Amino acid sequence: MTEKLIIIDYGSGNLRSAEKAFELAASNADCDVNISVSADPAEILSADRIVLPGVGAFAACSKGLRAIEGMIEALEEMVTARSVPFLGICVGMQLMAKTGIEHGVNEGLGWIDGNVVPFALKDKSLKVPHMGWNEVRVSSAGQSHKVTGELSPTDHAYFVHSYHMQVNNPEHILATVDYGTPLTAIVGRDNMLGFQFHPEKSQNVGLGLLEKFMRWKP
Repeated sequence: MTEKLIIIDYGSGNLRSAEKAFELAASNADCDVNISVSADPAEILSADRIVLPGVGAFAACSKGLRAIEGMIEALEEMVTARSVPFLGICVGMQLMAKTGIEHGVNEGLGWIDGNVVPFALKDKSLKVPHMGWNEVRVSSAGQSHKVTGELSPTDHAYFVHSYHMQVNNPEHILATVDYGTPLTAIVGRDNMLGFQFHPEKSQNVGLGLLEKFMRWKP
């Protein structure tokens, strides 16, 4: 049976790049999945897998998502009530937190107990935003996860961010990235995953994670 994967269009995200990456990953994994981009909550309610991308500021992304009538309700129904596999990318991951303080305090989806805050870097030689390739360090919780468990110490991903998610429950941190201090790189709980980096720009490592996400049965 063909699955339906929907990438949410709410005005924030590299939608075409994400769509192409998922199409390639689906082909590599030999997954029978229809991939589409939609801003229609009714379409979200028919999805088998949901992806929330995000580029820019937390505040603008939060407001953009909430500006679509019925979108938050559709996400709550599918992700928290029906336990449909969900993936947040970059700011899409950050929106999984309770709040973000970029350009004021703004409400997130509240699925991960944590808040999105600016970097607190002691090393002033490090540039903000954190931009480029960096090692993804899998945590003990991440090692036992079906999507992240096969990441190796040499795997790198492509990051672009100035804020990071402070997560209160360490079991929800599946991987970190070292940028003067450990920063959250992957979060997860139940049927939910979030990547701070861009898998669509992370070559084989990113494609491999997308393949596993599409085969994942939480």
